[in-house]
Amino acid sequence: GVEQRGKTYKFTNAALVSLDPKTGQILAMVGSKDYYDDTIDGQVNVTLRPRQPGSSFKPIVYAQAFSRGYLPQTQVWDVNTTFKTEIGNYDPRNYDLKEHGPISLRQALQGSLNIPAVKMLYLVGIGRTLDFAEQLGYTTLTDRSRFGLSLVLGGGEVKPIEHAAAFAAFANDGVSMPTSPILKVQDNQGAILEEWRPNPGKRVLDTQSVRLLSNVLSDNQARTYVFGAKNSLTLPDRPVAAKTGTTNNFKDAWTVGYTPNLVTAVWVGNSDGTEMKRGADGSVIAAPIWQGYMRDAVKGMPIETFKAPEGATTDKPAILGT
Repeated sequence: GVEQRGKTYKFTNAALVSLDPKTGQILAMVGSKDYYDDTIDGQVNVTLRPRQPGSSFKPIVYAQAFSRGYLPQTQVWDVNTTFKTEIGNYDPRNYDLKEHGPISLRQALQGSLNIPAVKMLYLVGIGRTLDFAEQLGYTTLTDRSRFGLSLVLGGGEVKPIEHAAAFAAFANDGVSMPTSPILKVQDNQGAILEEWRPNPGKRVLDTQSVRLLSNVLSDNQARTYVFGAKNSLTLPDRPVAAKTGTTNNFKDAWTVGYTPNLVTAVWVGNSDGTEMKRGADGSVIAAPIWQGYMRDAVKGMPIETFKAPEGATTDKPAILGT
């Protein structure tokens, strides 16, 4: 991916980490394009380094919104909105600088609209979202004084390996598994010193909420009005849930996605933090790497579908989007 698009979009590095969501085992880890290339700090394993996730953090907030009773069909107003905060006014804008009026949460998330995402964080609460992020295993968001409403747009750095683990909990129907890089340690006599054992994990999200989230993130039709019908966020033979991310200054581009039996996070950028060319979106430079890897990695794996959420139980018109 770096050799194919790096010169065009002015980036020199990429990293990938892939997990088995049912066990937490690391299946693949590529820390940089080339370990031996000092010009890109190749020996730095980017999958273990904090990077701003851009819009790939939005599913964390929407998962909390669904757990609070909001539904994919709930509508919010995508219009320029001024949020009053302790440090002044905050006026988020969508990536395309357009407004879309009343829009469902499904379309807002799949179209990666910023204004509705900020509204959902405002409604859910920053503290509650950070509590959830902690449950998911993020270790880089502990200084809560740093974060405001821009958190949902990627204002807090995350490690790709922890980002993948969070999405793995979504893939595993809401159960988070400890990430396991080592399966067995033996001494020189062959005696086993340590060995991986199955772990029950811990539930971090109720099944209904996580199934609503996966249902939305795997809905390619809901994102076509922004990404087009033919994009790099699908697989040819099975459903897959995915989210891209791009930082405002084009320093980081992401794609994170999962099937029920495989989750992968891809980061693209420059190790020294140099900005890439404008237009170096996650959907353009990270998603093709992600799709290429996922397409080959799932070959031979059973085709699993996401469990369907239950129907709405509320009669509130505002929640039902009517």
